[in-house]
Amino acid sequence: MSKTIAGFSKLSKSKKIDWIVDTYFSNAEDAKRILKQYWNSNDKLQQLHDEFIENTITNYYLPLGVAPNFLINNKLHTIPMAIEESSVVAAASKAAKFWLDRGGFKTEVISTTKIGQVHFMYKGDVEKLKAFFKQVKPKLIEATEAITKNMTKRGGGVLDIELRDKTVDIENYFQLHVSFETLDAMGANFINSCLEQFAKTFKTEALTFDLFSETEKDIEIVMSILSNYVPDCLVRAEVSCKVEDLSEDKTISGEAFAHKFVQAVNIAEVEPYRAVTHNKGIMNGIDAVVLATGNDFRAVEAGVHAYASRNGRYSSLSHAAIENGVFKFWIEIPLALGTVGGLTGLHPLVKLALEMLHKPTAKELMQIVAVAGLAQNFAALRSLTTTGIQQGHMKMHLMNILNQFEANASEKQALTEHFKTHTVTHNAVLEALNALRA
Repeated sequence: MSKTIAGFSKLSKSKKIDWIVDTYFSNAEDAKRILKQYWNSNDKLQQLHDEFIENTITNYYLPLGVAPNFLINNKLHTIPMAIEESSVVAAASKAAKFWLDRGGFKTEVISTTKIGQVHFMYKGDVEKLKAFFKQVKPKLIEATEAITKNMTKRGGGVLDIELRDKTVDIENYFQLHVSFETLDAMGANFINSCLEQFAKTFKTEALTFDLFSETEKDIEIVMSILSNYVPDCLVRAEVSCKVEDLSEDKTISGEAFAHKFVQAVNIAEVEPYRAVTHNKGIMNGIDAVVLATGNDFRAVEAGVHAYASRNGRYSSLSHAAIENGVFKFWIEIPLALGTVGGLTGLHPLVKLALEMLHKPTAKELMQIVAVAGLAQNFAALRSLTTTGIQQGHMKMHLMNILNQFEANASEKQALTEHFKTHTVTHNAVLEALNALRA
C-alpha cells in the first residue's frame, strides 16, 4: 500500500531503494536486483549519473544506434540516434543511402535568434510606460554586462529588447520581449539570468521615474523566463533529383512515385489528424539525435509543434513539389540546440556522439538534426505510398515480439528466416513459435 514519507531526498540511495521496493513491490528482493542491474560498475561514472537529477535510484537505458551514409552539403556523416522504437534507425539509414547517390542533403541555417520574456502588470498611462521604457532600456543592457560579457566577446548576447502591450489579452499585462544570440550554447541559463536582472532593474528604476504616479511605480513582475518557441531559430534541409531518378525497382515508376508522394505531403498539410502522425515520424528522427547529443528534446518538441500551428491550424512540417521534372522535398524547422554546456560536457556518450559528428557547432548540429527528421519522413512516406508501413515496421519489430515470448537463439534464427517470406503479426509469430516448439 502506498504511503507518504518525510525527508525522502535526505535518505541515502540504498535507503531510498529500500523504501521504494518495500512499499511498491510484491517481491522486494527481485525489484532491488533489477534496479541494481542497471547501475554502472564504474563508481565514478555512476556518481556522475546520480547527480544529473534528484532522488536517483538507478539508470534507465535506451539503445544508442547509428545511421551511416548521410551526405550533408557534400560531407559524409554517421548520425548517432538514441531511441527505443523499432525501424527508426533502419529507416533513416535506408533514406541516407537512397539520397547518397542522388546528391545527398542540402542544408542552411536561416536564423538563430532565441527569445526570452519578462511578464509584468502595470496599472497606468501607457504613454508614460513607453517613455519610461525608452529611458530605461540602455540601463537594462548595462545591468547585465557582467552576465553577457563573455558571450558578447564571442559575438553573441542581447540583440534587442521590446516593450509589448498585451492588454487586449489580459488587463494591465505587458512584456519585455527580448531577443538573444547564444552561439554554440542552447542558452537557457544565460537567457534566464539576463531576464531576471532585467526584471530587477526595471522594477527598481520605475520607483524613481518622475512621470509615474505612486500607483504606476508599483510594477508587478509576474515571471521572467525564456521561450521554447523559437520561430526565428530556423534551419532548412532539402533533397531533390530528377523525377525519373526516384525509381529503384519495376513496381512503380519515378513519376508515379513522385506524384503519390507529393499527394501524401499535401494531405498532411491540410488534414491535422494526418499531420500529427506525419510530424511524429519527423520527430522520431529529430528526437533521437537531440537525445543522443545531450540536448533538450522536450523543448524541441514543444517549439516544433507550436511552429506547425503558427498559421492557425496544425500542419505538416515538411513539403514536397515537382517543378520542371525535378522532385523536391524539404523541411524548415525551428531548433534551439547547443554543443557546449549542459550534458554536452558531462555525459561520456554525449561527448562521443558529438565527436562522431565531427564536433559540430550549434549551427552544424541544427542542420544534422533537421536532416535526420527529413530522412525519417522520407522513409515513412516512401513505405506508406508503396508497400504500406507495416511490412517494414513489423519485420523490424519481430525481435521484440520474440523476446516477449522468451524465444531462444535457435528459435529466433528459425523464425527470422521464416518471416522473410511471411507477414509479421503478433498472432502469426505466436503461432509459428508454438508450432516450432511443438
